[in-house]
Amino acid sequence: MKTNPVCWFEIYVENLDRAKKFYEKVLGTELTKLDAPSPEIELLAFPMEMGAQGAAGALVKMEGFPSGGNSTRVYFACEDCAIEASRVESAGGKIQKAKVSLGQYGFMALAVDTEGNMFGLHSQE
Repeated sequence: MKTNPVCWFEIYVENLDRAKKFYEKVLGTELTKLDAPSPEIELLAFPMEMGAQGAAGALVKMEGFPSGGNSTRVYFACEDCAIEASRVESAGGKIQKAKVSLGQYGFMALAVDTEGNMFGLHSQE
């Protein structure tokens, strides 16, 4: 395999507006509507650039795919994951594990979003 194994991620949500506000505030970015393959699916994409390093992905609202309780975990790259982690509670989420060292692999924090999904924040400092 010549590339990183993750090429896309989806975070299933039940309240798309609430989840959008949460991720925009925590990550300091803007999500945009993405054309869906069918009318019963709603997608909001995280910023992405073709050819850039890292995985692209979206928030997904789709009947029959509830949020929370799943085993999917996405890690967002950060300059210092403590900065993004400090925004989680004021955005309506909760910190599951505060910033912790991963030794040579940097640092991480774990948080739960407004939809009950756990996600990670990762940085080298």
